Amino acid sequence: MLVLSREDVETLLDLDALLDALADAFVDLSEGRASMPQRVAAFSGHGLLGVMPAYMASANILETKLVTLFEGNAGTDLPTHQAAIAVFDPERGAMTALMDGTYITATRTAAGSALSARLLAREDAFVLAICGTGVQARTHARAVPRVRPFEEIRIAGRDRAKAEALAAEVGGVAVDSFEEAVRGADVVSATTHAPDPVVRREWLAPGAHVTSVGVNPEGAELEHALVADAAVFVESRDAVLAPFPAGANDLRGIDRERMTELGEVLADKRPGRTNAEQITVYKSVGVGVMDAAAAGLVMRAAGERGAGREIEL
Repeated sequence: MLVLSREDVETLLDLDALLDALADAFVDLSEGRASMPQRVAAFSGHGLLGVMPAYMASANILETKLVTLFEGNAGTDLPTHQAAIAVFDPERGAMTALMDGTYITATRTAAGSALSARLLAREDAFVLAICGTGVQARTHARAVPRVRPFEEIRIAGRDRAKAEALAAEVGGVAVDSFEEAVRGADVVSATTHAPDPVVRREWLAPGAHVTSVGVNPEGAELEHALVADAAVFVESRDAVLAPFPAGANDLRGIDRERMTELGEVLADKRPGRTNAEQITVYKSVGVGVMDAAAAGLVMRAAGERGAGREIEL
């Protein structure tokens, strides 16, 4: 069995290749070529352990991710999300690899937002607003600018010092409020754990594209009026409508046929943005085929470079 550390995974996972691999994964999912049950979890009283298995046909990869979510780790030396990914031989069932999944989780989530922006944001999108200052804010600041020529990146959070630190790191500017960040922005990335909306419809300029990756069982980071007025895009209708820990409160009450899967846009089965004034929203809950796509790239690169170390269980 091949073991790949966090350092190995960071070196091997190419972000631009990941966007294309996610596109393949979303098409597989929408076309019925992927096997992916909804996420399930066990709760310890302090956090949860989630299980996310998937088989992705286009990459012929079978894997499962074990991921923990412990919000009490915020502000400590441990991340709130920690994960490991096990890869199996899709023909014989033997475990072939075990790799760090914490970096993959953070990176594939931001890459999904970047892919949505590549598909749905206006070509003349020049201002990016990032709501949040944590791990996902940082990965979004790295991923989303790869698909549009942003001239300004605004960072807003509840802690001004953290916003300033992140802005200095990514070449952006810290602002005083979520509203100040969002008003006039062409692309807005919401990356919080907020139970109350950090993006409101009245703040958005015509033609804005909003990405949202925050999940909180107590509420939603997107205002209902925004979601009700926007063209809504998701990874999977079934996933966003499933109960916690799989679904998204932001989309409760939205008819499933109003939602378009990114895989349907990529396969030309349903339209993406239909005019320059339209507000578009991509609501992500993170699905197993995203981990499979990333793990497949890591495995391929490890084989080419001889990375990792072999062990016997």
